[in-house]
Amino acid sequence: MSLSLVAMSHTPLLHRVEVDPQVRAEVDGAFEAVRAFVAEVDPELVITIGPDHYNGFFYDTMPPFCLGLGAYGLGDYGTASGALDVPADIAEDLARHVQGEDIDLTISRAMGVDHGAVQPLEVIFGQIDTVPTIPVFVNGVAAPFVPMRRIRALGESIGRWAAGRPERILVIASGGLSHDPPVPQRATATPAVSAALLAGRNPPPQARAAREQRVADTAHAFAAGTATILDLNPEWDAQFLRVCREGEVAAFDDYDTDEMAATAGNSSHEVRSWVTAFSALSAVGDYAVELEYYRKIREFIAGFGVMTARTKEITA
Repeated sequence: MSLSLVAMSHTPLLHRVEVDPQVRAEVDGAFEAVRAFVAEVDPELVITIGPDHYNGFFYDTMPPFCLGLGAYGLGDYGTASGALDVPADIAEDLARHVQGEDIDLTISRAMGVDHGAVQPLEVIFGQIDTVPTIPVFVNGVAAPFVPMRRIRALGESIGRWAAGRPERILVIASGGLSHDPPVPQRATATPAVSAALLAGRNPPPQARAAREQRVADTAHAFAAGTATILDLNPEWDAQFLRVCREGEVAAFDDYDTDEMAATAGNSSHEVRSWVTAFSALSAVGDYAVELEYYRKIREFIAGFGVMTARTKEITA
């Protein structure tokens, strides 16, 4: 058994906005270090954990988390579309294990995954079907949210399953950190937007383009200091990264959803993907963080973080 982890922020603006060349070089350098780490651990199976942004999951049915027994990329923001290489039998074994530990895991045999899950696969592997991959959706956008202890329990169950597998397994967590992009909130949405949040699958190209342009426009305004969205919160990000680094996963239980939204932005809930992944790693044993990168990047509307880690038994 081998279990390692890559956790990284994602942004639909990664290749759509200009940033300072030094910042771009730093981000590219972090990604290159991630690729070197992944090449070293040489995974035979990937479990990718990420949110959705009302592209694959909607309020007509919004589970707190869902495992894909089959999945395909939705192609938003220019990310890859098409089928992921999901090993259905292994994925079903994982689902049965998690459900057997009294966690009410939803499953999907046709999970649509957006840039939240696809972008890290593209960054690391170049495409989305290079390594057999089990996708896990963790709701980080659509309130209400389950308590963080349920997310930790999900991750720990995944880790216990991984500990009994023969494959070299890489867990990828995608999302966060502090950020408040213009993702609509149901409580304040217009009737038309509410209908899209309820069941807005397969929007016409012009509607998708308008939505993506709105995010890009907000990024430009945010970088210029004229946007009305909540500012990034490096202090909050640093505290969260410390918990990840030190393996104090039980501390995640103290994270309050309303406080998170108020201090770190409505989309800070995407860190639930990180909570799942680090909880999985902690269930196997003590782990060591090998890479940690962080920068507040307004052009990306993100406190942008990258971490790699693996269990200490593997590094010994």
